[in-house]
Amino acid sequence: MPFLKAARRTPTRSAVLQNKSNKCGKHASVFSANGDEYTGEWLNNNKHGRGIQVWKKSGAIYNGEWKMGKRDGYGTYSVLLPHTKTYAKKYCGEWKNGKKHGHGIYFYNSCSAYEGQWSEDQRSGFGRMLFENGDVYEGEWMKDNEHGLGLCRYANGNWYEGSWRDGKKCGNGKFYYCDKGQLYEGLWVRGEPKCGTLEDCGGDHEHCPIPQVMLVDVQMVLQEAQLVHLD
Repeated sequence: MPFLKAARRTPTRSAVLQNKSNKCGKHASVFSANGDEYTGEWLNNNKHGRGIQVWKKSGAIYNGEWKMGKRDGYGTYSVLLPHTKTYAKKYCGEWKNGKKHGHGIYFYNSCSAYEGQWSEDQRSGFGRMLFENGDVYEGEWMKDNEHGLGLCRYANGNWYEGSWRDGKKCGNGKFYYCDKGQLYEGLWVRGEPKCGTLEDCGGDHEHCPIPQVMLVDVQMVLQEAQLVHLD
């Protein structure tokens, strides 16, 4: 019985050109129609691996890891300062699916910065924020706000340690008034003290006299206030 050899198909010219045009592996600079420039690794026509992206319109630059066309892994994002024509680092840390995600440092300006955990471009988890006015917050965050347990040291010497909700003091906490040398401990609601105790901490301060309040059961009063304001 004769042996029939299968005919080999010759790739068409269009197929050959298509295979050659597919970007995979390391490439020199590739320019988009809008002028954006990318230099780095590719996989199946997607930025994948390490690479540098420069956006023509804003002048911003990203240098780091990519996954299927999006910033993913560790990388640094910098912006171009129009006056000096130099680059200023804005974010350095982890990314996922094109957004800040994981641990990283974000520089708002020369005086304020945040270092800690991120989730989908928002401060979430544990982090430390240095504000432009000199205040420093260290603690838990959720959806870009102080939320959970945290300590805030204010530029004027006061400090607060306790619970936060949606960026405001809420729940049980302690607030030290540096100018009075007094410590308030108790319940906070939407940033305001509602029910607690105030004591003199001593030191060289011009003290405000604290009136003596006699309660039959201090703890009971505090618990009732919590039930009213936090429900």
